[in-house]
Amino acid sequence: MNTLSRLRAGQLAGIQRLDLSCGLTEFPREIFDLADSLEVLNLSGNTLSHLPDDLPRLHKLRVLFCSDNPFTTLPAVLGQCAQLQMVGFKANRIREVPAEALPPRLRWLILTDNQVEALPAEIGRCAELQKLMLAGNRLSGLPPELADCRQLELLRISANQFAEMPAWLLSMPRLAWLASAGNPMERVVPPAPSAPLPWQDIRIEKLLGEGASGLIHQAVWQRPDAAPMTVAVKLFKGEVTSDGWPQSEMAASLAAGAHPNLIPIAGPLAGHPEGTAGLVMHYIPPRFKTLAGPPSLASCTRDVYAPETRFTPEVALRIARGVASAGAHLHAQGLLHGDLYGHNLQCNAEGQCLLGDMGAASFLPADMAHAQALQRLEARAFGCLLEELLQHVDDTLDVAMRQTWVRLRDDCLQETVGARPLFAQILERLNA
Repeated sequence: MNTLSRLRAGQLAGIQRLDLSCGLTEFPREIFDLADSLEVLNLSGNTLSHLPDDLPRLHKLRVLFCSDNPFTTLPAVLGQCAQLQMVGFKANRIREVPAEALPPRLRWLILTDNQVEALPAEIGRCAELQKLMLAGNRLSGLPPELADCRQLELLRISANQFAEMPAWLLSMPRLAWLASAGNPMERVVPPAPSAPLPWQDIRIEKLLGEGASGLIHQAVWQRPDAAPMTVAVKLFKGEVTSDGWPQSEMAASLAAGAHPNLIPIAGPLAGHPEGTAGLVMHYIPPRFKTLAGPPSLASCTRDVYAPETRFTPEVALRIARGVASAGAHLHAQGLLHGDLYGHNLQCNAEGQCLLGDMGAASFLPADMAHAQALQRLEARAFGCLLEELLQHVDDTLDVAMRQTWVRLRDDCLQETVGARPLFAQILERLNA
C-alpha cells in the first residue's frame, strides 16, 4: 500500500499503480502528477463521495477501484476517461448509475453490494463489456439494450429482486458464467435432510485460505464413535459477496449431493458461539493443487495458468471427463454451477479433479426449455476450459485426437446457444 506522504513528497513518480487507503475525504490533487504513467488507481477503503471533474487528466488510467466508500451516484466523470476499462465501486451506497458515467471502452463493471434499482439503456453501447457484477442490489430487471453487449461473458445478478429471468439473456452469444441465486424467481429445492455437525465436535487448527464468501480452516472432527477425522471448515462471512448471498451457496452445496468429482460435504455446522454459518467439508490432501489462477485485470474473464503448465493428453482428458461428469451431475440435481473455471478445480498429477466453490450456483427453473438454455450457457464455460487444456497439452497429443477435441471445443463455444451440447452429451463424447 502506498502512502499519502510519499505521494506528496514526489517519491512515487513514474509508478503505474497507486493504492491509497488512508481515510481520504478528498481526492488528492498530487495524483495528477502521475498522469503520464498511472494506469491502475485504487482508492478503496476511504470516505470519498465524489471525484474531481478533471479526472480525465489521468489519460493513461485503465483501472479504477473505489470500493468501500460512501458514493451514492456513480460519478459521471468516469464516462470522459477515454482509456478506462475496469470500474469497481463495490460496497458503496450507489443508487443511481447515470448514462454519462459509462466509459466508452468499459470491459468490467463492479457494482456489487449497493442500492442500484436500474441501469441506463445506454449500457448497450458498451460494445467491449465482458464482465458485469451486480449482486446485492435492488434490481428487478435489466435494460433490453444490454443484449447489444455481445461480448458479455460473466454476469452476476444474485441477491436482487428479479421476478423472472430476462428472456433475451438466454441467447447471449458469449455468456458463460451466470449467477442468479437469491432472487424471487429462483426455485429453491430443499436438500435431503443432513444432520448438522455440532461445533463442540470441531477443533480448528489453522487457516487454509480465504474466499469471497468465507474463511476455510483445517480442523479435526471428533466424530462420535469413530476416529478423529481431518476436515476443512468453511465459516461464512455473512455478507453479500461478488457471487451473492452465503446462504445461497450453502443451500446449493448441500443440494449438490455426492459425486466423485465434487468436493465432498460432511454436513452443515451448528452451534457456532457467534452464530456463524458454516460447512464441514472433506479435507483435500496437499497433492491436489488448484488448476489455474483466477482471471487477472488483463485477462478479465479467462484464468491465468503458470507459463510452465503442461499436461499429457491422458491427464488433460481425465480432467475434462471429471469436470463434465460433475457438471452433468449438478444439472441432473437441478443446479447450475455458475463459476465453472480452472481456478475452482483441485487436481492431482494424474488428472483426478474435484470441483468446488458453489458460491455462484443457483437452482434451475422447473421449465425444461429454460433450464436447458441455462445448461447450454454453462457448456460455453466448459468450452473455455477445454480450450485452456488444449493450449497446455504437450506434443504427444496426436493430430486426430486434437481434431476431435477441437470439434468438441468449437461446439461448446459456438455463439448459437441452442446448438451447444448438454453436459450429458459432452461426457458421452469424451468417453468415446
